[in-house]
Amino acid sequence: MKITLAAIPYYWPRSEVVDFYARLCRANIDVVYLGESVCSKRSEMTLDDWLAIAAELQRAGKEVVLTSLALITGRNELQMMKRICAQGLQVEANDTATVQRLHELGQPFICGSSINIYNAPTLQYFVRLGMRRWVAPVELAGTDLAALLAQTTRANPIETEILGWGKLPLAYSARCYTARAHDRPKDACKKICIDYPRGMAVTSQENTALFMLNGIQTLSASPQDLRALLPQVRSAGVTHFRVVPELDLQLSFFDALKANISGDAQPVTIASDACNGYWYGVAGMEIQK
Repeated sequence: MKITLAAIPYYWPRSEVVDFYARLCRANIDVVYLGESVCSKRSEMTLDDWLAIAAELQRAGKEVVLTSLALITGRNELQMMKRICAQGLQVEANDTATVQRLHELGQPFICGSSINIYNAPTLQYFVRLGMRRWVAPVELAGTDLAALLAQTTRANPIETEILGWGKLPLAYSARCYTARAHDRPKDACKKICIDYPRGMAVTSQENTALFMLNGIQTLSASPQDLRALLPQVRSAGVTHFRVVPELDLQLSFFDALKANISGDAQPVTIASDACNGYWYGVAGMEIQK
C-alpha cells in the first residue's frame, strides 16, 4: 500500500507552501498531489510555482499529480483547468468537466473523492473513460467499498485510494462560507481564508466541534484516522492511503505510517480527537474501537 499526500485544502501564504513541500522531499511519501482544489481566488501560488515544486518532488523520487478545482463556475477557471490538463503530468479530476477534457486528450486520470462513485457500473464507466485510480467518497463504508471492488476489479484491478488520515471534505458550495461569516460577499472576500490556515471552526450550541469552514468547502472538525484499521483497509482492496496536509505535519508521521503499513511497528491506537465512523457505516464523527 502506498502513502499519498492530498493537495493542501487551505489557503496558506506562498512561503509556507514552499517550505512545506521542501521538507516533504525527504518524507516517506510515494505520491504527492499539488495545486488548488477549493477556490481559484487563492492566488498565492501560480501554475508555474506548482510545476517548479513538482519538478523538485520528482527529483526526490515522488510521483506527482496535479489537482483540479472541485467546482468550476467561470470561464477563467475553465481555462486554467485546460492548462493543467495540458502539462503532461498526471491529473486528479475533481469534477466531470476535467474528466471530459482528459478523456478528449486521451490522458489517463485519477478521480478525486468529489466525483461520487458509489457502485460498480459507475466505476466501470469512468474506467472506460480513462480512469486509472480513484479516491473513494469519504462516506463510503469499508464493507461497501470491498463489495464494490469485488464486483469490478477481479479481471482488471484498479488502484483505489481512501482518505486515511485528515479532515474529511464533506461539501462544496457556490457561496463562500468564510466570507459570509465575516459579512462579506464572495466577490469581495478580500481572501479572508488566509487568516484560517486550519479552517474556521464551527461548534454546536453545546460547544461541540462540528465542522471547519474552508472557503466554499466544509471539512469535518475532527480528522479521520484509519491507521489502526490498516489490515481491514488493505483487505478491502485499497492500494493508496491518503493523508491530508496540516501545517504541523512532521516527517516522523510518515515514517511511522510506513512502518505500520509494512508491519514493522505496533498498530496505532486511534486518537481521542479523531473519528472513523464512516468506515463502519455510522455517523462519520463517531469513534469505533
